[in-house]
Amino acid sequence: MATTTHSTRRLPVREPAAHVRGVLRAPFTAGTWRRAAYQVSALPVGLACVPLALCGAPTGRWQRALIRRLLGIDLAAGPRAGLAHALLAAPLNLVTAVVTLYGWSLVPMNLGWPLRAGSDHSDAWGGPTFAGAWAFHAVVGGLGFLLLMPWLGRGLTRLQTGLARRLLARPALTADAHAHADADGDADADAGGDAGADADAGGAA
Repeated sequence: MATTTHSTRRLPVREPAAHVRGVLRAPFTAGTWRRAAYQVSALPVGLACVPLALCGAPTGRWQRALIRRLLGIDLAAGPRAGLAHALLAAPLNLVTAVVTLYGWSLVPMNLGWPLRAGSDHSDAWGGPTFAGAWAFHAVVGGLGFLLLMPWLGRGLTRLQTGLARRLLARPALTADAHAHADADGDADADAGGDAGADADAGGAA
């Protein structure tokens, strides 16, 4: 009687130390600053595209080019929705730009707290001593936001690109969709191979 063995795939498990290294390195990666650049530039570019789209300019192509250049996401050309995306994305782009600019500005403001502190530190966070107030601002407001903003930026950028996929491209034709399709196809092929092995084993039995 033939027996078959099935190989199981084990997903790689990141160790806690790897997670910590990822959090500490995130503020200093090129991807973080490219996302920040898109979060800030998406609003003025979108607003500029509104009158240009009314004049017949290819604003959808320009907005896709901005996403491709800063985020590395290649959106396949879809319907002519440059004006719709510029208008509908404006509220989200406004919130994203404000959060990005304010959040990142808190880092130097708090690390350099003594430059803007007065002579009386009794009412300051971490006071009443100068050293305590500076330590509190530097750790919580400076380092805290330095580590937080890259991950907050990822979430905001995911919302922005999700809206762009719906309005500027056909999702099934985006590069990301192709990658997911390839991954699903590999998984289906593996499943089919296992099913074929079961069938051969059954025939041999």
